[in-house]
Amino acid sequence: MKFIHRLVLNLLVCMLLALIRNQTNSLFTDEDDPILMSGFMPGCQCNGQDANCLVCNFNYSCIYGTYLNTTCTLLDQCDKKNSNTLIKEYQCSFCYQLPPHLYNCSTTTTCQLHSRYKALCTVPDDIICMGKRKFFKYVRCEFTSGYKWSTALLLSITLGGFGIDRFYLGNWQEGVGKLFSFGGLGIWTLIDVILIATGYLKPSDGSIYV
Repeated sequence: MKFIHRLVLNLLVCMLLALIRNQTNSLFTDEDDPILMSGFMPGCQCNGQDANCLVCNFNYSCIYGTYLNTTCTLLDQCDKKNSNTLIKEYQCSFCYQLPPHLYNCSTTTTCQLHSRYKALCTVPDDIICMGKRKFFKYVRCEFTSGYKWSTALLLSITLGGFGIDRFYLGNWQEGVGKLFSFGGLGIWTLIDVILIATGYLKPSDGSIYV
């Protein structure tokens, strides 16, 4: 009798675990993850130009960098039924292998200059490429805060003796030093002109010039 009770109990536990697993899998599917989606996306304009509405037959054995033509099926926005077939040109490359100017990556201002941070990159809808259209990539930390190199150089040449160039770049400690030393009797001013002209002296927040 005890054996039967244990057997029934084990069966109930197994059924309960299977039910929980099915419910969990239904909540976390690839279709719910925009990064894993490479085909149809809700709300896209199915006009033949939006790559998210196309399913293409790529030649994965092609030579990298070459341009090829492929047959793409245009999906209907409402019921996802095949509605049209198009011939599209694409470069033999996965999306993450495209030149940097062909995709957009998220930016940040919390990284250190010249370091690298993990960015989420997205390929525009009008570009056809193989693989996932959204991907993570480590990119160089370079952000702008509105500082202009020409303005900094002009201030250094004209008002550098009063430390205005240093104040403009956010280096107020050095600016105070230049102000009360009259630009280091001209020597400090000349050095700053050279540093700004060569791009060595940058804004204090680590950003690059516009």
